[in-house]
Amino acid sequence: MEESIVRVLGIAPFESLRTAIERAAEAYPGLRVDVQTGDLEEGVAIVRRSPPGDYDAILSRGGTAEMIRRVTNLPVVEIQTSVYDVLRCIRLAQNYSSLYAIVGFPSITEPAHILCDLLRYDIDILTVHAPQEVERTLRSLQEKGYRMVISDMVTHTVARRMGFDAFLITSGAESLHDALAQAQIQGACFRRMRRENLLLRQMTGQDEGILVALRADGSTVFSMPENPPEELLAALRQRVKEVPRHAPLRFYLNARGALHSVTAQAAEVEGERLLCFHCHPTQIPLRAGRLGIRTLGKEECDHLFMNSFYSISGAMGELEGRLTPIAASRQAVMIFGEPGTGKEQIARAIYLRGPLVNSPLVVVDCTLMDDKNWDYLLGHHASPLNDSGSTIYFQHLEDLPATRQSELLSLIQETGMTKRVRLIFSCNCLEGAPVPEVGRMFVSRLGCLALRLPTLRSRSDEIPSLASLYLGSLNLELDKQISGFDPHAVELLRQYDWPHNYTQFKQVLHELATLATSSYIRSSAVAELLAKQRAITRGTSAAPQSGVAIEGRTLEEITREVIEQSVAAHGGNQTAAARALGISRTTLWRVLGKEK
Repeated sequence: MEESIVRVLGIAPFESLRTAIERAAEAYPGLRVDVQTGDLEEGVAIVRRSPPGDYDAILSRGGTAEMIRRVTNLPVVEIQTSVYDVLRCIRLAQNYSSLYAIVGFPSITEPAHILCDLLRYDIDILTVHAPQEVERTLRSLQEKGYRMVISDMVTHTVARRMGFDAFLITSGAESLHDALAQAQIQGACFRRMRRENLLLRQMTGQDEGILVALRADGSTVFSMPENPPEELLAALRQRVKEVPRHAPLRFYLNARGALHSVTAQAAEVEGERLLCFHCHPTQIPLRAGRLGIRTLGKEECDHLFMNSFYSISGAMGELEGRLTPIAASRQAVMIFGEPGTGKEQIARAIYLRGPLVNSPLVVVDCTLMDDKNWDYLLGHHASPLNDSGSTIYFQHLEDLPATRQSELLSLIQETGMTKRVRLIFSCNCLEGAPVPEVGRMFVSRLGCLALRLPTLRSRSDEIPSLASLYLGSLNLELDKQISGFDPHAVELLRQYDWPHNYTQFKQVLHELATLATSSYIRSSAVAELLAKQRAITRGTSAAPQSGVAIEGRTLEEITREVIEQSVAAHGGNQTAAARALGISRTTLWRVLGKEK
């Protein structure tokens, strides 16, 4: 039965489409679908890295599918965008208050024109025919006051870089099933035609990989596949003279981000000496880190950030404009913010946009620095603090004992660390509360650029737009088709205090979308879930009250201290403190207004 299975390589331009393809493929027992994420050139690179003979067809979307067709002989099936897919995005965008337009390639704008004509929607629709046209088109919209676009993946990527809010039009379940059915038919046909070539490969005694035969001058005699990566060919040409006459040469080669195990051997063909290379993709071993010290690469950081709340278009708000120039510099950065405001994600964003993105990001969690780990960090020759060219992020700096804070600061200054590596620090700091002493000390002594992250409650007017944008992302992740919120549901979200900020906001919306059984999220579901959140928060806020001394004090004195502790726990926000205590703001102000 295994021989009858059609093997399909799915190239998803974005992560959520990858998940949707995998779910849809479960309905096709005759298919084995392996899905990877890659857009445009990255998608082409994945196809080029795939071992020949592993797949019978390729499944992709839009411009990525078109580019893949140019580099492979496999049938490429394109996932179409339907009128329904466009309609879902338009319905989500109806909560957006600013000007917006639909921008994309014809596969997006043609169904959009049909839809807007039928439903009499007055929406500007702009068509681009090449990636080079996208930025110019968006720049024109930006000059006219447009702040948001509904678009395909190519336009979506450029729009976000330019500061637009953006809804990504994705292919729904119907389109995915149509494409998978076509991939099964075309893949089976191609597989039958390829049997002769597969038999030939088996007769050569070679397993899967890239086969290349070169002359002594480096010119190509034979290759399988026909068009191997040019970077790989260039690297093999440099090793031609090293291949011995009567023994194989084995080595590793890193080309286009992929590690290959290479076996090279000389062969005589009709009196001509040829050099035959068999390149087999292999995995780079992962290095385990010490407790509290993690080393991340560009790809892992990008994956983590793209799955965070801040990756949603528009989620950074005014922070976006400050982040770009900060990231472009080599100066040390200090990030302040309440728990849940995404300090680690912002540190990753600084790294990803900075000049050292091709070197590692080392994350040091100060809460996990026991004596052994601290001695390794400051005294071992292999410590990341001895590196050059990397980025080092110290999180929860306030959790270091004062002696270690001074010790770390002295080491940074004495060794000139800021000239060798990029340093990023973060401290927890409640809104309205003074900056922790360690934060002031490091900013002052190291000249750190200070970045204070806004709380979600300070952006309450943006919550309707943020909720709609994140809901669009959740539709992809959860394979849902939710069109929006009841009007009162949005108002409930806007009025809630969000003591745990974006982390809590993301969790609440994820739960609402997961449990939703209709095309709209109801206000009753929002009210019920927020009531649970208030109960949890109230229990947390009540913890400091257990430390209030009672004996020998008046009720008025005890009440005042409880209220003061609650206000401090909420970062000086008296409205939130009153809500957590279950009293009115008038009562809170009256108690605090009395002289001690």
